Amino acid sequence: MIHMEGIHKSFGSNHVLRGFDLDIPKGSSMVIIGGSGTGKSIALKCVLGLVKPDQGTILVDGKDASSGDRDAFLARFGMLFQGGALFDSLPVWQNVAFRLLRGSLKRPREEARAIAIEKLRRVGLKSDVADRFPAELSGGMAKRVGLARAIAAEPEIIFFDEPTTGLDPIMSGVINELIREIVVEMGATAMTITHDMTSVRAIADNIAMLHDGVIQWTGPVAEMDQSGDPYLEQFINGRAEGPIEAVR
Repeated sequence: MIHMEGIHKSFGSNHVLRGFDLDIPKGSSMVIIGGSGTGKSIALKCVLGLVKPDQGTILVDGKDASSGDRDAFLARFGMLFQGGALFDSLPVWQNVAFRLLRGSLKRPREEARAIAIEKLRRVGLKSDVADRFPAELSGGMAKRVGLARAIAAEPEIIFFDEPTTGLDPIMSGVINELIREIVVEMGATAMTITHDMTSVRAIADNIAMLHDGVIQWTGPVAEMDQSGDPYLEQFINGRAEGPIEAVR
């Protein structure tokens, strides 16, 4: 579903991606891991066209991601943002139904509200949450609202940016289970970026280890602990010593 080959991206003298290659099969869940500042988010933004690579090829479902109808292209994606990114001035249901209230996916207002309430229930929130405002939500509730918004338009591809950041271990587990269940139910292709190894083991079919601008290792999550790759082993075991230099 997503093919990235030879992706390079620099910001001035900062060479973030240096020949990034990755394939994500249709209907699978790929998790990209790596330290902070290694380019995980840049790779994601390159797929969406928010950042233009300096060179390389990106194909989505076999077609060049940079060509064709931009609105139709983006309509295939859902996104769970790291910080929630809810609109403070809109009630919860309008946040969830944001794409259904405007643009090419526009639905009648009552239909959009009904879909929003259905998606809120899917992520474990009661219908009375629909008319609250983001400021009235806990961190875990806000993350669930963000997840409901990500799936509201039934996307083919869903991106998850650090889905458990800022959550306690129990709520992190809840979010991980929801993500896994929803991705499987929808048959969606998922791409997650995270450094939380609990999330990796809960939601990944395959993982990719990003360091120094390239994928150091990629394969099924079941093979992760026996990979033999020094970068991956250091990262998943949290060791200070190894090929990845700790910033002191």
